[in-house]
Amino acid sequence: MSKRNNFVFIALHIVAWLIFVGLCIEAGALIVNFIFSLFKPEIVHNLYQKLDLSQMYNLNKWVFFSMYSFILFISILKACLFYVVIMLLLKLDLTKPFSSYVAGRIKTLSYYTLSIGLISYFARETAKSIQHYGFETDVLNQFWADSQAWILMAAVIYVIATIFSRGVELQNENDLTV
Repeated sequence: MSKRNNFVFIALHIVAWLIFVGLCIEAGALIVNFIFSLFKPEIVHNLYQKLDLSQMYNLNKWVFFSMYSFILFISILKACLFYVVIMLLLKLDLTKPFSSYVAGRIKTLSYYTLSIGLISYFARETAKSIQHYGFETDVLNQFWADSQAWILMAAVIYVIATIFSRGVELQNENDLTV
């Protein structure tokens, strides 16, 4: 492996760690927001991203819990996705990249990505439908604005996982014939 490829690989690993830490902070902050909104709703507007859903909480607690559940699931799944990316980068051997571990992790990445996309899509549609009942959901759109992109990315990652699985099969056949 050339020095340039090794440098790019290390840089990608560092970027993955930074994104993972940022997503963990975001998920943790959203969990803290949720807890504070239950026990001290009057200070919610001062917390993370000023995500004040106290009006929604006062109008209908079930709507509040469902919308916040969508937000929490999406943010936690994003953090889990990048955890899998980091584990993949730690175990990936670029001299022999086709292994069953790598193929399995890439397939897991596609499942997480699809889950994020589907939950984001359902959350966006749910938010649209509750707007008809007088709930203000514009502040929530930032959490699921890109659901189609996640679903498309899941399809691409799944194709890559299938190619890696086939590469593992070919590599195993090649090892047996030599």
